[in-house]
Amino acid sequence: MPSFAEFLSVWTFDPWALLTALFLGGSYLWAVRSVAERWPLRRTAMFFLLGLASYLWVSCGFLGSYAEELRWAFSIKLALLLFVVPLLLALGKPLTLARLAFPRGRTRTVLARLTRRPLAFFGNAVVAPILGLLLFSMMLTPLAGTLRLNAPLDQGLTVLLPLVGLLMVLPVAEAGGKALNGLIVLQLLFAFIELLLDAVPGVFLRLSNTVLDGAAPFSGAQPPWFPNPLRDQQLAGDWLWFIAEAADLPLLILMFMRFATMDKRERAAVDELSDEEMEALSEAHLQRFYGNDGRSS
Repeated sequence: MPSFAEFLSVWTFDPWALLTALFLGGSYLWAVRSVAERWPLRRTAMFFLLGLASYLWVSCGFLGSYAEELRWAFSIKLALLLFVVPLLLALGKPLTLARLAFPRGRTRTVLARLTRRPLAFFGNAVVAPILGLLLFSMMLTPLAGTLRLNAPLDQGLTVLLPLVGLLMVLPVAEAGGKALNGLIVLQLLFAFIELLLDAVPGVFLRLSNTVLDGAAPFSGAQPPWFPNPLRDQQLAGDWLWFIAEAADLPLLILMFMRFATMDKRERAAVDELSDEEMEALSEAHLQRFYGNDGRSS
């Protein structure tokens, strides 16, 4: 492994990452200036200092610089771009900001139509585990070597993965109190499934005794700390497993907090009901499942 100083000092210019960061940052600043009320400064700071800064560090720093030569750098880069960077960008509440920046009208209606289906699809509790599993299972095939060694494909992933990650994270991070308890329980179930599934590709990479991506060893000048191809793959499995599992924990904690808040609110509302109102509520609930003759409908 490289020294800590070398890990922090290596940088490479990535024009596509820079253009993506400029687009996201410019759009965010425009929205901040457009909102009628004062937007919290801490949200703006988190979006730029945590979200965009981490994106540029992953894309242009050591991981982006050595993604072509090192499997573990490439794996860490993909995992961070899909899971960690979107979580940090979501701290800036970009979806809430967009709603405030566009008053009700034609533009907001058009944007809502364009984003509703992608958010509903990628934010679905079933899609996220499958998408993560498919992406990381790719590391077990020669496709991983093709993506790693092909610069245009690697740059495309650098641009697309954070956007896809945002589509998965934003519905959970900005749902507020609109979700139902039953829906949150279902999301928690699939989040636990995702926690288990994300570990599978990393475990296979770690335990395999053969290099799975079929790529030839890097033939250029190598620093003395460069691992051999098999050890490189094992390190990729270790990091992929760790990051994929760790990135699921904040979403699980957020879902638990939302469930606890909603459950507390519902219990408080029930406690405020009188005996007559509680009896009427129970009767209405029973009528939903049983007919007037007491048999199940």
